[in-house]
Amino acid sequence: MAVINSMTFFSKELARPVHFCAVFSNDCQWGVDTNPHFKRPAKNVYLLHGYSGCDTDWLYGAPLQDLANRFNVNFFMPNGDNSFYLDWPETGYRYLQYVGREFVGYTHKTFNVSDKREDNMIGGLSMGGFGTIHTALSFPGTFSKAIALSSALIVNGLKNMKREDPEFMANYDYYEHTFGGDLQKADKTDINPEVLAKRLIDTGAEKPELYMACGTEDFLIEANRQFKAYLDSIGYPVTFFTGPGVHDMVFWRAQLAAGLEWALER
Repeated sequence: MAVINSMTFFSKELARPVHFCAVFSNDCQWGVDTNPHFKRPAKNVYLLHGYSGCDTDWLYGAPLQDLANRFNVNFFMPNGDNSFYLDWPETGYRYLQYVGREFVGYTHKTFNVSDKREDNMIGGLSMGGFGTIHTALSFPGTFSKAIALSSALIVNGLKNMKREDPEFMANYDYYEHTFGGDLQKADKTDINPEVLAKRLIDTGAEKPELYMACGTEDFLIEANRQFKAYLDSIGYPVTFFTGPGVHDMVFWRAQLAAGLEWALER
């Protein structure tokens, strides 16, 4: 097992240097001879942070070293700022392209890890849970599975926002900027994971398998239930876990492990 606390490269999609961290399974721990996960090549898991977070949130908030050794996976954590991992045409910053294509390609090449679809997964929490679903559905040929925790599936509610509403996470201008300017129409565009999922169903394209989890006391539980119901209505396969829990790392640590079990031990 090896850890990179900080590494930097120049991103063309964001037009600036970017930093990330990583945890590797190096096939050298005691007990690998009896662990069936080490009888195959290591899998890659791209973990996305939440709003107001950064690339080190998962590194310091979850036992990634233990999980890397348990499941024989490599973790890569990019910094997505507060972007919801979306492209911003008016600024030239393309976070979706950065995470879903450029960053993945950089890690494959730099660390000589597998670029096969079946060996690459994506996961994340809150804003990063939204980013997980949206990025997986945008790049179905890249990611075979997605683990989305307490996902901030807020697109369908954007049309109900008003500029004079009290601020919750951010002000109205932030949502306008982040979700493309016209909040009344955002739910009809590719920003909405529902639009992407329906397109994959209609075209018969490859579909990343989805694992969703959200605590019953989480303020995002109803949005997650509604998205799960929508996926069921169009026949998109999804596994959904809900149980006691709030919007915190206690729930996310447990469900990251559960999501990896779902992905690798079924």
